Amino acid sequence: MRLLTVFLLCCATILCACATANDQPAPNPTQPAPATDLVAAAETARRFLNAWQAGDLDAMHRLLTFRNRELTPLAEFRALYEQAHAAMGFIGLDYKLQSLTGEGRFLTLQYEVTFHTRIVGSFVDSQRLLHLVVDSQVGEWRIAWSRADIFREMGEGARLIFEAQLPGRANIYDRYGTALADQNGRVVRILVDNRRIPDRAACFQALADATGETPAEMDDLFNRRSKPDWSVDAGVIERDTFIRLHDRIAEVCAADFAQQATRRYLDGALMPHVVGHVGYANADELPDLLETGLHAETIIGKAGIEASMNSALAGAPGGRLSLVAADGRRLRLLAEARSQAPKSLWLTVDADLQRYINGTLDTAFANGPFAEDSNGAAVIIMDVNNGEILALVSYPAYDSNILNPFPVIGRAAADAALEELVADERNPLLNRGAQGTYVTGSVMKVPSAIAALESGVYTQDTRYTCSGSWVYGTDLRYDWLPTGHGVMSTQTGITNSCNPFFYEVGFRLNAQDPQLLPDYAQRLGLGQPTGISAITEAAGYIPAPDTIQRLTGAPWSYAHAVNLAIGQGEVQITPLQMLRIYAAVANGGYLLRPHLVREQGILDEREPVARRDVMRDLALAADNLAAIQRGMCDVTSTYSGTAAAQFAYSPLLDLGVCGKTGTAQVPGESKQPHSWFIAYAPAKEPQIAIVTLVENGGEGSSVAAPLTREILEYYYFSGL
Repeated sequence: MRLLTVFLLCCATILCACATANDQPAPNPTQPAPATDLVAAAETARRFLNAWQAGDLDAMHRLLTFRNRELTPLAEFRALYEQAHAAMGFIGLDYKLQSLTGEGRFLTLQYEVTFHTRIVGSFVDSQRLLHLVVDSQVGEWRIAWSRADIFREMGEGARLIFEAQLPGRANIYDRYGTALADQNGRVVRILVDNRRIPDRAACFQALADATGETPAEMDDLFNRRSKPDWSVDAGVIERDTFIRLHDRIAEVCAADFAQQATRRYLDGALMPHVVGHVGYANADELPDLLETGLHAETIIGKAGIEASMNSALAGAPGGRLSLVAADGRRLRLLAEARSQAPKSLWLTVDADLQRYINGTLDTAFANGPFAEDSNGAAVIIMDVNNGEILALVSYPAYDSNILNPFPVIGRAAADAALEELVADERNPLLNRGAQGTYVTGSVMKVPSAIAALESGVYTQDTRYTCSGSWVYGTDLRYDWLPTGHGVMSTQTGITNSCNPFFYEVGFRLNAQDPQLLPDYAQRLGLGQPTGISAITEAAGYIPAPDTIQRLTGAPWSYAHAVNLAIGQGEVQITPLQMLRIYAAVANGGYLLRPHLVREQGILDEREPVARRDVMRDLALAADNLAAIQRGMCDVTSTYSGTAAAQFAYSPLLDLGVCGKTGTAQVPGESKQPHSWFIAYAPAKEPQIAIVTLVENGGEGSSVAAPLTREILEYYYFSGL
C-alpha cells in the first residue's frame, strides 16, 4: 500500500508540471503498474501534446512507435495534420490530462483538447484517447498513433470539412446613394454527381466547351481529384453559355445547376480607377486567404476601393466544421460560427459630376488640337475644408466589368475589350491623378512663393524687374513673354507667371541654403504620398542636394534650384499632391489627408469612415498667405492674369476663381508641354479646389484653363 502511494505521488508530481503550464489536473491511473513506467509514459504523452501545441509536427512524429513511423512517413504525417489545421483555421490548442489507465506495456491516456481557430473560434473535443506502448525497438514509451489521434472519426475514414458560409459582397454607392457596384449579376455553377454521369467522355467534352477547360482537365477533376461518390463542382459559366449548353450538359452529365451572384459595375467606365475591380487571389495573397477559411476561388478586391476596403465589403466568413463520412453523412458537428455581415460603402465622389467631367474630356479629346499628341488627362476636385474627393477622373478610362472573373457583359465581350485595353499605348490602367508623375511647370510657382516668403528670403515688398530674361554668368534664360512684365512682386509674379522672377527666387533661396527650397517643397507634401488610403498612389520626386548627387553622380548646383522653382528639371509630382497644396492655400494653411470613402454601414445604420484629418498645419503667416491668394485670384480676373482671357464673361467671376496656369516643358523633340491649371473657388469662402492636367496638351492657359472653367460652371450653375 505504501509503494502504491509513493507511485501515485511520483506520477502526480511529474504530471503536475504539465498541469501547471496548461492549467490541467494530473492523470488518475486506475490500474496498478510500475510507477516508473507510468511516469515515463505520462512524460511521453506530455511531450507529444506539447509538440502539437507548439506546432512542431516533426517532434510529434519522432515520438511515434518505430512501426507507426514506417507506416506513416513524416511527409504524410505532416500533410495529415496540416490539412486538418487548414480545414479548421488552426491557431493553437490547450489540453487537459484526465486519466491514465492500462497495465504492462499498454496504456491509454484520456484527455481533452480546446482548439482555437480563426473562424469558428474555440471549441472543446473531449474524451480523446491517446494510446502508448513500450516500443521494443528503443525500449521506451512511444505513441501508438493512428489518424484517430487527430479526431477519432478520422480513424474510420472520416474527413474534416469546413463548409464556408460566405456573405454576399456589399454595394458601393456615390455620396448621394447612386449605386456604383452591386452583387446583382448572375452566373451559373455546374454541379455533377460523379456516380450518375451517363456518358463520361461526352460529359467531359461538354464541360470543357462550357468552362474553357480541356477534356483532359475535366477527366483529372472527376477521376483523380475527386472521389467516385462525390458531388463535383465542375465550374461556373455565364448565363448566355448556360442557355446555349444547358440541354447538352444536362443530358450527358445529368448535371444540376445553381445560380450564383457576381459583381456588377453599373457604369464600369465611370470611375474604374476609384472603385477598382474584383478577382481571384494571386499566389502571394492565397496563403492569407486560405487561413481565413476561404478557398482559392474566392473573389476578393484586387484594385481601388474594392481592394482597400475589401474587409468591409466582404464581411467575414462563417461556417461549420464537421467530420463527414465517406458517403457524405455528417458524423459530428465540431463547431459553427455565423458569418459577419458585409458593410456597404458611400464614397465622397459625386457620380453626376464625375460623369460630366468624363464627357467633357471625351469631347475635348475628340475635337481638341492636342488629341494626336496627348495620351491622357486627369481632373480631381477636392473639398478644401475636409479633404473629401468629389471627383477623380483619369482619362482614358476602361470598364471595370472586363476585369471581373464573371463579367456581366459576357466573357467574349470582356476578352475582346481586355485585349484592346492591354494593347492601348495610352495605358488606360494608369490612374493619372494619383499614380501619374509629371513635371509641373508654373504651378510650382505657388510652392516656391511660399518658400520665398515664409523663409524670410523675400518679403511682400521685395521687387524684381522682369525684363524678359534672366542671366547668371553664361546661363541665359528667357521668359515666356519676350518683352518681360516689368517690376514684379511675389503677388504679381504669380499673376503674370513671370519666369525670371521665379528663376531669381530659386537662385536666392539656394544662395541662402541649397536645402531650403527642397525642404519647403517636401514640407508642403511634394515628392511623398498624400496619405490617401483608398487607392494606390505614387510618391513622386523632389530633387535635393543629397539625392541629385546619389542619382546622377554630379553635385547640386544653383541650376537645380532655379529649375525647381519653376517646376522643371527632375521634378516629378502627382496632380493629387499639387492639388492638396492649393487646397491648403485656400483653407488657411492646413494640409489635409484626401479621402474617398465617406461612410460604411448596413442598411441605414451608417458610420463615418474618414473625417477631416489635418496632416500638417503649415502655420503660414497670414499676410504672406493673403498675398499669394491675391496673386492667384488675379490670374482669372485682371488684364495681365494668365487665365483672364479664358474666364472673361464667365459667371464664375462673380464667385471668384483663384488659380494658376502651368506649361511644363517635357523632353523630346517636337513634344508638346503638359498643360496644367489648378484653382479654388469661391475666392472669399473657398469650398473646392480643382486640378486639371492634360498630358502634352500645350499651353496651360489655352487648354487646361478653359476645361477647368467649363467644369466649374457645371459645378456651380448646372442646377440653375
